[in-house]
Amino acid sequence: MSDATFDEVSVLSAIYCGEGEFHLVRQSAQDGFVVRINCSGGGDKGQNVSVVFHLHPNYPSCPPDISVSSTGLSRTQCHNIRQKLLDKAAALPSEPMVHQLVEYLQQQCVELTEDHKTGEDAVKDEWVAVLLLDHIRSRNHYVGLLERWSQQLQLTGRLLLGQNILVILQGARCDIKEFYRRLKTVKVDVDASGKKCKERMMKVLIETTFNFSCQDSLQGFVVRNYHSLPELTAAFQELNMTELCEQILPTLK
Repeated sequence: MSDATFDEVSVLSAIYCGEGEFHLVRQSAQDGFVVRINCSGGGDKGQNVSVVFHLHPNYPSCPPDISVSSTGLSRTQCHNIRQKLLDKAAALPSEPMVHQLVEYLQQQCVELTEDHKTGEDAVKDEWVAVLLLDHIRSRNHYVGLLERWSQQLQLTGRLLLGQNILVILQGARCDIKEFYRRLKTVKVDVDASGKKCKERMMKVLIETTFNFSCQDSLQGFVVRNYHSLPELTAAFQELNMTELCEQILPTLK
Protein backbone atom coordinates (compact mmCIF):
# COMPACT_ATOMS: atom_id res chain seq x y z
CA MET A 1 0.00 0.00 0.00
CA SER A 2 1.36 3.40 -0.97
CA ASP A 3 1.93 6.32 1.38
CA ALA A 4 -0.59 8.24 -0.73
CA THR A 5 -3.29 5.73 0.19
CA PHE A 6 -2.47 5.96 3.91
CA ASP A 7 -2.61 9.76 3.63
CA GLU A 8 -5.90 9.66 1.74
CA VAL A 9 -7.58 7.46 4.36
CA SER A 10 -6.37 9.86 7.07
CA VAL A 11 -7.73 12.83 5.14
CA LEU A 12 -11.07 11.10 4.56
CA SER A 13 -11.46 10.42 8.30
CA ALA A 14 -10.95 14.15 8.93
CA ILE A 15 -13.32 15.30 6.17
CA TYR A 16 -16.13 12.86 7.02
CA CYS A 17 -15.87 13.40 10.74
CA GLY A 18 -19.55 13.50 11.66
CA GLU A 19 -21.07 10.77 13.80
CA GLY A 20 -21.25 7.58 11.75
CA GLU A 21 -19.95 9.23 8.56
CA PHE A 22 -16.64 7.36 8.20
CA HIS A 23 -15.67 3.81 9.12
CA LEU A 24 -12.45 1.95 8.37
CA VAL A 25 -13.86 -1.53 7.75
CA ARG A 26 -10.63 -3.40 7.06
CA GLN A 27 -6.92 -2.81 6.52
CA SER A 28 -4.21 -5.26 5.51
CA ALA A 29 -1.06 -5.38 3.40
CA GLN A 30 -2.55 -8.15 1.24
CA ASP A 31 -6.04 -6.71 0.76
CA GLY A 32 -5.55 -2.94 1.06
CA PHE A 33 -8.16 -0.69 2.69
CA VAL A 34 -11.92 -1.04 2.85
CA VAL A 35 -13.70 2.13 3.99
CA ARG A 36 -17.38 2.95 4.33
CA ILE A 37 -18.72 6.49 4.05
CA ASN A 38 -22.30 7.36 4.91
CA CYS A 39 -23.55 10.51 3.31
CA SER A 40 -26.64 12.43 2.31
CA GLY A 41 -27.61 14.48 -0.68
CA GLY A 42 -28.31 17.34 1.73
CA GLY A 43 -31.39 18.80 3.38
CA ASP A 44 -34.11 17.02 5.30
CA LYS A 45 -35.26 15.27 2.11
CA GLY A 46 -31.80 14.13 1.02
CA GLN A 47 -31.26 10.42 0.48
CA ASN A 48 -29.02 8.69 3.02
CA VAL A 49 -26.59 6.47 1.16
CA SER A 50 -23.80 4.17 2.34
CA VAL A 51 -20.92 3.59 -0.07
CA VAL A 52 -18.06 1.14 0.47
CA PHE A 53 -14.74 1.67 -1.29
CA HIS A 54 -12.25 -1.19 -1.58
CA LEU A 55 -8.81 0.35 -2.17
CA HIS A 56 -6.61 -2.46 -3.45
CA PRO A 57 -2.86 -2.55 -2.65
CA ASN A 58 -2.07 -1.15 -6.12
CA TYR A 59 -4.64 1.68 -5.78
CA PRO A 60 -4.70 4.40 -7.13
CA SER A 61 -3.07 2.80 -10.18
CA CYS A 62 -6.37 0.95 -10.51
CA PRO A 63 -9.76 2.42 -9.45
CA PRO A 64 -11.48 1.15 -6.30
CA ASP A 65 -14.23 -1.44 -6.15
CA ILE A 66 -17.47 0.23 -5.06
CA SER A 67 -20.75 -0.91 -3.53
CA VAL A 68 -23.77 1.27 -2.76
CA SER A 69 -26.69 0.71 -0.41
CA SER A 70 -29.52 2.83 0.94
CA THR A 71 -32.69 2.40 2.96
CA GLY A 72 -34.29 5.27 1.00
CA LEU A 73 -33.44 4.19 -2.54
CA SER A 74 -34.51 1.18 -4.56
CA ARG A 75 -32.08 -1.59 -5.53
CA THR A 76 -32.21 -0.37 -9.14
CA GLN A 77 -31.35 3.19 -8.08
CA CYS A 78 -28.41 1.93 -6.00
CA HIS A 79 -27.20 -0.16 -8.94
CA ASN A 80 -27.41 2.85 -11.29
CA ILE A 81 -25.53 5.08 -8.86
CA ARG A 82 -22.83 2.41 -8.40
CA GLN A 83 -22.36 2.16 -12.17
CA LYS A 84 -22.06 5.93 -12.48
CA LEU A 85 -19.44 5.96 -9.72
CA LEU A 86 -17.46 3.17 -11.42
CA ASP A 87 -17.59 5.04 -14.73
CA LYS A 88 -16.51 8.24 -12.99
CA ALA A 89 -13.61 6.47 -11.25
CA ALA A 90 -12.43 4.93 -14.53
CA ALA A 91 -12.36 8.38 -16.12
CA LEU A 92 -10.36 10.06 -13.34
CA PRO A 93 -6.53 10.26 -13.30
CA SER A 94 -4.67 7.55 -11.36
CA GLU A 95 -4.46 9.52 -8.12
CA PRO A 96 -6.44 9.58 -4.84
CA MET A 97 -10.07 9.99 -5.88
CA VAL A 98 -12.44 8.88 -3.11
CA HIS A 99 -13.36 12.41 -2.00
CA GLN A 100 -14.22 13.36 -5.61
CA LEU A 101 -16.35 10.23 -5.93
CA VAL A 102 -18.26 10.98 -2.72
CA GLU A 103 -18.97 14.53 -3.92
CA TYR A 104 -20.20 13.07 -7.21
CA LEU A 105 -22.38 10.62 -5.26
CA GLN A 106 -23.93 13.50 -3.31
CA GLN A 107 -24.76 15.27 -6.57
CA GLN A 108 -26.53 12.14 -7.79
CA CYS A 109 -28.55 11.96 -4.55
CA VAL A 110 -29.60 15.60 -4.94
CA GLU A 111 -30.77 14.93 -8.50
CA LEU A 112 -32.88 11.99 -7.30
CA THR A 113 -34.79 14.16 -4.84
CA GLU A 114 -34.84 17.46 -6.74
CA ASP A 115 -38.30 16.91 -8.22
CA HIS A 116 -39.72 16.69 -4.71
CA LYS A 117 -38.27 19.97 -3.52
CA THR A 118 -39.88 23.38 -3.57
CA GLY A 119 -37.93 26.45 -4.59
CA GLU A 120 -37.15 27.17 -0.94
CA ASP A 121 -36.04 23.62 -0.27
CA ALA A 122 -33.58 23.80 -3.15
CA VAL A 123 -31.53 26.49 -1.42
CA LYS A 124 -28.25 25.14 -0.01
CA ASP A 125 -28.30 24.29 3.66
CA GLU A 126 -26.21 26.68 5.73
CA TRP A 127 -23.65 24.96 7.95
CA VAL A 128 -21.19 26.14 10.53
CA ALA A 129 -17.99 24.40 11.61
CA VAL A 130 -15.37 25.19 14.24
CA LEU A 131 -11.85 23.87 13.64
CA LEU A 132 -8.88 23.69 15.99
CA LEU A 133 -5.47 24.26 14.35
CA ASP A 134 -2.24 22.98 15.87
CA HIS A 135 0.03 25.95 15.16
CA ILE A 136 0.65 28.88 12.81
CA ARG A 137 4.34 29.72 12.42
CA SER A 138 4.42 31.25 8.94
CA ARG A 139 1.53 33.58 9.69
CA ASN A 140 1.37 35.61 6.47
CA HIS A 141 1.50 32.54 4.23
CA TYR A 142 -0.91 30.42 6.31
CA VAL A 143 -3.48 33.16 6.87
CA GLY A 144 -3.24 34.18 3.21
CA LEU A 145 -4.12 30.64 2.14
CA LEU A 146 -7.10 30.47 4.52
CA GLU A 147 -8.43 33.78 3.22
CA ARG A 148 -7.97 32.71 -0.41
CA TRP A 149 -9.68 29.35 0.13
CA SER A 150 -12.63 30.95 1.89
CA GLN A 151 -13.12 33.27 -1.11
CA GLN A 152 -12.75 30.47 -3.66
CA LEU A 153 -15.21 28.23 -1.79
CA GLN A 154 -17.63 31.08 -1.01
CA LEU A 155 -17.24 30.54 2.72
CA THR A 156 -17.28 33.20 5.40
CA GLY A 157 -15.64 32.91 8.78
CA ARG A 158 -13.32 33.96 11.55
CA LEU A 159 -9.75 33.04 12.46
CA LEU A 160 -9.34 33.47 16.23
CA LEU A 161 -5.70 33.60 17.34
CA GLY A 162 -4.84 33.03 20.99
CA GLN A 163 -3.93 30.16 23.30
CA ASN A 164 -6.00 28.00 20.95
CA ILE A 165 -6.21 28.70 17.23
CA LEU A 166 -9.80 28.39 16.05
CA VAL A 167 -11.38 28.73 12.62
CA ILE A 168 -15.14 29.35 12.32
CA LEU A 169 -16.56 28.57 8.87
CA GLN A 170 -20.04 29.25 7.51
CA GLY A 171 -21.42 28.04 4.20
CA ALA A 172 -22.45 24.97 2.23
CA ARG A 173 -21.36 21.71 3.84
CA CYS A 174 -19.66 20.38 0.69
CA ASP A 175 -17.53 23.55 0.53
CA ILE A 176 -16.60 23.25 4.21
CA LYS A 177 -15.54 19.64 3.55
CA GLU A 178 -13.33 20.85 0.68
CA PHE A 179 -11.74 23.36 3.08
CA TYR A 180 -10.87 20.43 5.40
CA ARG A 181 -9.36 18.49 2.51
CA ARG A 182 -7.12 21.37 1.52
CA LEU A 183 -5.93 21.85 5.10
CA LYS A 184 -4.92 18.18 5.25
CA THR A 185 -3.30 17.92 1.83
CA VAL A 186 -1.60 21.29 1.14
CA LYS A 187 1.62 22.44 2.82
CA VAL A 188 0.23 25.43 4.66
CA ASP A 189 2.90 26.14 7.30
CA VAL A 190 6.42 25.30 8.45
CA ASP A 191 7.44 22.97 11.29
CA ALA A 192 9.86 23.76 14.14
CA SER A 193 12.83 23.19 11.84
CA GLY A 194 11.47 25.54 9.17
CA LYS A 195 10.45 22.78 6.76
CA LYS A 196 7.13 23.18 4.92
CA CYS A 197 4.39 21.02 6.45
CA LYS A 198 0.71 20.10 6.18
CA GLU A 199 -1.92 20.71 8.88
CA ARG A 200 -2.11 17.07 9.98
CA MET A 201 -3.25 17.90 13.53
CA MET A 202 -6.36 19.88 12.57
CA LYS A 203 -9.44 18.82 14.55
CA VAL A 204 -13.09 19.48 13.76
CA LEU A 205 -14.59 20.51 17.10
CA ILE A 206 -18.14 20.88 15.82
CA GLU A 207 -20.00 20.77 12.51
CA THR A 208 -23.72 21.43 12.38
CA THR A 209 -26.56 23.21 10.62
CA PHE A 210 -27.20 26.65 12.01
CA ASN A 211 -30.07 29.10 11.66
CA PHE A 212 -28.64 32.50 10.75
CA SER A 213 -30.56 35.74 10.56
CA CYS A 214 -29.31 38.36 8.12
CA GLN A 215 -27.67 40.25 10.99
CA ASP A 216 -25.92 37.16 12.36
CA SER A 217 -24.53 35.90 9.06
CA LEU A 218 -20.75 36.20 8.91
CA GLN A 219 -19.24 38.63 6.45
CA GLY A 220 -15.91 37.88 4.75
CA PHE A 221 -13.05 36.10 6.51
CA VAL A 222 -11.83 38.10 9.51
CA VAL A 223 -8.67 37.49 11.56
CA ARG A 224 -8.95 38.40 15.23
CA ASN A 225 -6.62 38.05 18.23
CA TYR A 226 -7.86 37.20 21.71
CA HIS A 227 -5.92 37.09 24.98
CA SER A 228 -8.23 35.39 27.44
CA LEU A 229 -11.12 32.95 27.71
CA PRO A 230 -13.64 35.79 28.30
CA GLU A 231 -12.45 37.46 25.07
CA LEU A 232 -12.87 34.18 23.17
CA THR A 233 -16.35 33.73 24.61
CA ALA A 234 -17.21 37.33 23.67
CA ALA A 235 -16.13 36.68 20.06
CA PHE A 236 -18.67 33.84 19.84
CA GLN A 237 -21.34 35.91 21.59
CA GLU A 238 -20.97 38.67 18.99
CA LEU A 239 -21.84 36.06 16.35
CA ASN A 240 -24.78 34.73 18.40
CA MET A 241 -22.90 31.42 18.71
CA THR A 242 -22.80 31.22 22.51
CA GLU A 243 -24.25 27.70 22.47
CA LEU A 244 -21.53 26.48 20.09
CA CYS A 245 -18.87 28.08 22.28
CA GLU A 246 -20.20 26.26 25.34
CA GLN A 247 -20.04 22.96 23.46
CA ILE A 248 -16.41 23.32 22.39
CA LEU A 249 -14.91 24.87 25.54
CA PRO A 250 -14.49 21.52 27.37
CA THR A 251 -12.34 20.26 24.46
CA LEU A 252 -9.91 23.18 24.63
CA LYS A 253 -6.75 23.08 26.73
